[in-house]
Amino acid sequence: MKLKKDLIKKTIGLTLVFTSFLGCGLETGSEKASVTNGDTVTLDWYINYSWFNTGWGSNVVSRTITENTGVNINFITPQGNEEEKLNAIIESGSLPDLITLGWWEPQVNELIQKDMVYAINELADEYDPYFYQVSDEQAVSWYTQNDGNIYGYPCSSVTPQDVENNDNIGSNQTFLVRKDIYEAIGSPDMTTMEGFENAVKKAKEMFPQVDGKPLIPIGAHLFDDSGNVSFDQYIQNFLAVPYEKDGQLYDRNTDPEYLQWLKMFRRLNEEGYLATDVFIDQRSQMEEKIAEGRYFCMLYQYTDMADQQKILYSKNPNSIYIAVDGPKNKNGDDHILPTNTASGWTVTMISKDCKDPEKAIQFIDYLISEEGQKLVYLGVEGITYDMVDGKPVIKSDVLKLLNTDRKSYDQIYGADDAYWMLQDNVMQLKWKTNNTSPTTQLEEWTYQYAQYTGQYDVILPADTEDAYIDSQVKALWADTLQQLLLAESDEEFDRILEEYKSTRVELGYDGLQEKRYQYVVKAKEKLGIN
Repeated sequence: MKLKKDLIKKTIGLTLVFTSFLGCGLETGSEKASVTNGDTVTLDWYINYSWFNTGWGSNVVSRTITENTGVNINFITPQGNEEEKLNAIIESGSLPDLITLGWWEPQVNELIQKDMVYAINELADEYDPYFYQVSDEQAVSWYTQNDGNIYGYPCSSVTPQDVENNDNIGSNQTFLVRKDIYEAIGSPDMTTMEGFENAVKKAKEMFPQVDGKPLIPIGAHLFDDSGNVSFDQYIQNFLAVPYEKDGQLYDRNTDPEYLQWLKMFRRLNEEGYLATDVFIDQRSQMEEKIAEGRYFCMLYQYTDMADQQKILYSKNPNSIYIAVDGPKNKNGDDHILPTNTASGWTVTMISKDCKDPEKAIQFIDYLISEEGQKLVYLGVEGITYDMVDGKPVIKSDVLKLLNTDRKSYDQIYGADDAYWMLQDNVMQLKWKTNNTSPTTQLEEWTYQYAQYTGQYDVILPADTEDAYIDSQVKALWADTLQQLLLAESDEEFDRILEEYKSTRVELGYDGLQEKRYQYVVKAKEKLGIN
């Protein structure tokens, strides 16, 4: 506690000195050091993730952004179901100033088609042409609609060229094992079904409890209305299941090897190794259990458990999770783990209810600029880092806090992409430090398997028959996947699968696949992929 208080006092003092010259509006080269031009305005920013809880105004980074842009932020996040909250906001007809949501969400197209958001390029033309200097040309091209406008700007956008030109762009998808338990059972090969099954059983046998609570042998992301990424997309990617064959989209959900692995998970469930928690837990519950080290292994996005990894590390470095090779196909082919894509992760849009669209576009332009990205990533020079021989070096006390107490770090400093909504991971590579953290091994393990697969990211126009069919097919799969894992026998598994295949045909699956492939062909042309 004393350390935290001392850090707060130190930060406030340094910030007062630093901000005394921030408002001068100086320009550095082509970068605008400040875009303030009047009173500070508070913009309501809706983030469509219930887990996001970083505030604004208490830390160094957010205060510096406000000083430089004249924009203060009031974050709004859903309490409960994100989709229900977002739909309610749209139906109310009164939108927050800024909206950030997943690029794949159907509400993206809905907001555009209902004329509820500004064209960012038109705001740039009217208020701030600086947008054209600082925006990523490929991202703008990718998100430009048929009418020539761009309505949302992405975070974490990556192109095939970025992946080709950088050997340190990885994937978020990992197969994780708890280090001490994995080593105690002999660091087994878990790439085969036999090896995987034996390792899970041995871990449960040797370590039935973790600090008095039952060990959960297998962890996964939550089940939602389109399935479970751990038990469908991630396993398929680890097995290197192709996305297309013979000039058409491949049906990955019925790939024979993938189905054999699903049957193995069914057997593990029948024998009590797939805990009920896996089927019912929401993200907050999973985070709590990860922080306790309750899972033996997980098919999981490592960035979603980074904070919990640091908690484990602070308690016992041997109790952290490490990435190892996971399920592989019978040929032993390398995993194909997707990098981020041109679509990125989320898009941020400016609503037509925005109280100050001029300040909003200037705010976005500042954050996507090199100056803004460096601030969001590294923080403030002299407070969070120093430049040594032309390279940024994170201050030792700041780094220690980052690696042991992310919540306090965000409250005091707020760098390291705490405000990730417009982050540019490729640009930030130029400032990447040599510091190691409890998640370094997880990230670097993915480099060898990372590939660009963004051409297969398809989002169908909202309020169309294709979009309706797609939602029905996804909902059918979501229900089917749980039934397959909970089936009482392989024979019941097969029956459920055949019912799924026939039902989706009735829904219009075959025609939908053909149309989806047309989007893939266009995406390949746009991205320059042969």
